Order: sequence, then structure tokens, then C-alpha cells
Amino acid sequence: MARRKKIYEGKAKVLYEGLEPGTLVQYFKDDATAFNAEKKAVIDGKGVLNNRLSEFFMTGLANIGIPTHFIKRLNMREQLIRQVEIIPLEVIVRNVAAGSMAKRLGLEEGAPLPRPIVEFSYKDDSLGDPLVPEEYIIAFGWASQQDLDDIISLALRVNDWMSGVMFGVGIKLVDFKIEIGRVWDNEFPRLLLADEISPDSCRLWDIETGQKLDKDVFRQDLGDLADAYTEVAKRLGVMPSNVTHATKPTLIN
Repeated sequence: MARRKKIYEGKAKVLYEGLEPGTLVQYFKDDATAFNAEKKAVIDGKGVLNNRLSEFFMTGLANIGIPTHFIKRLNMREQLIRQVEIIPLEVIVRNVAAGSMAKRLGLEEGAPLPRPIVEFSYKDDSLGDPLVPEEYIIAFGWASQQDLDDIISLALRVNDWMSGVMFGVGIKLVDFKIEIGRVWDNEFPRLLLADEISPDSCRLWDIETGQKLDKDVFRQDLGDLADAYTEVAKRLGVMPSNVTHATKPTLIN
């Protein structure tokens, strides 16, 4: 599609002016980053895979009644989304001890948690996206208590659906993070699932082997990141089962 005015560029995506008022075009880059962008690389085909996988997840969640910013996929790397006011929080849902939680609490990676745990971090790369308690969120006006209650409920519904979908294709949903946007219908705010859901924002382990199929492959130098994401896409039926990374990602319409 013809390029429009750039609105914002992040580590993995670019936002452009949308096709009509109140919309944006979200472009998925091939860039991979880790450790607050201290480690960087360009992974051929990553943006194509994340675009298609995020479409798959957002569409599935909308079908069970979870409101999202996703409108439609435009092409291999771009999707049309609703413009929202992003709440400056990352909402993290954990089912298994891993990553920073395992380190903070001295837990063995892979230990199941007694129940899904929802955490919040403040979105600020310069500060390393620090964890924040609900009291901070309310005191600084980032979200109200009602917003937080609704966000937690929404996040747990996303977790239920995602866990089931992944289990059905032999993948354990260890944890994931989402972002929430706010839109206004007249004077009434509504919360929407925003940003993306992809292996960039989830930890995904093969149930039988424990093989990692997410961005930890890049963080920990465990292999080819595009191969891991391609495996997820194939299992979910987003790509034909006979496609390999070497033949380049191919979308199913």
C-alpha cells in the first residue's frame, strides 16, 4: 500500500496514519531486540510471521467477545487497527515460573504456579519497564481501580483462551504480556486489547520436549528465531505444514 505519515516507530513495529479517521496502519518489522534493546538483530521473515500470528490471535479473541483494536490484515506486513489511547502499562500473565519472575523469587524455571498471576510494569524503556503495584497505577492516574479490575478480568480471559489453543497444538503457554488501549464512545471510555500478540510477547514451550518457541531463542542463542516462529505458525494452521523458513513464510488467506 502507499506509504502514509509515520506516527510512531518502536523496536518491532511502525505505526502510520490510517486509511480513514480513527485508524492506524501497523507495520511489523524484521527487527529483534532483547535486554532492553542491548541485543539487536534483523531476522528475515519475522515481521511477516508476527503479522499473521497476531491476526490469528486477535481474531480468535474477538470471536469470544474480547474487544481488540484489530480491524483487518492489509498485506504480508501490515494490518489496519483502531487508534487508541494506550494505557502506559504492560500487563503480564504468568502460568509457569520463568524469566524475571524466576530470578526475582529464586524459583526453578518451569515450576508451575499455584494460579495464573497478573503483574503490571510501567512502559518506559529508559527505566527498564519496572514492575509497579496497583497503588502506584491508581495514584499516578495511569488507570482507575475499575480499569484495573476490568484489565485483570480481560487478561485472565485472554489467558484461558490462549492456553487452550496452545495446548491443543502441543504448546505450553508459560507467560505473555499484552497492552490495553482506551477509546471513547461519547463520554464513556472502553478498554480494548491493543499492540500485538505473537511469539515476541509470549513464552511458548513444546509440551513434550520443553523446546522454546519464542523470543528466548534469540535471547539465549538457542537457534534460528524464524524457525521457531514458523513452527508455531504451522502448528496453528497459519502456514502450510510443509513450509520451512528456508522457503520463506507463505500466508494462508
